[in-house]
Amino acid sequence: MRALRHGLAICALPGVVAGVVPALILGGDAKVEWGAGAVAGGALIVAGLVLMVQTIALFATVGRGTLAPWDAPERLVVRGPYRRVRNPMISGMLFVLLGEAALFGSLALLAWFAAVLAINAAWFPLVEEPGLRRRFGAEYEAYRAEVPRWLPRLRPVPERPPR
Repeated sequence: MRALRHGLAICALPGVVAGVVPALILGGDAKVEWGAGAVAGGALIVAGLVLMVQTIALFATVGRGTLAPWDAPERLVVRGPYRRVRNPMISGMLFVLLGEAALFGSLALLAWFAAVLAINAAWFPLVEEPGLRRRFGAEYEAYRAEVPRWLPRLRPVPERPPR
């Protein structure tokens, strides 16, 4: 049951945003633009996927939940990349989107990347963070004060055991 919960959340969110929508945007004529763009795009996609897998695993093991807002973690996760930046999962997805735009040399995918960035830049302060404040209270406030939303800290905050 747990694997099904995670699979559904992954398919519904990053699967649609970084997979289905880009495929629809590109249509049937998706061609890789070989060269420096392809190398940079591939590197961004790999880095983004690694970051996403790490954060999804931390949500499952430490947070006891999924990446989906309807099945959110029960515990605040302050481990791994969450010690440097508050939204590494979204950063990973944005790396994938930017990598896809570079890999396919697509301005339409670059526009989709910008739209996803703008949506998340509004969603987090208006919806996500107030919800985290309600769920985790002072623990989240302390974390929020120490860890930046988007640009990673050079020195990570100390790892915190889940409560």
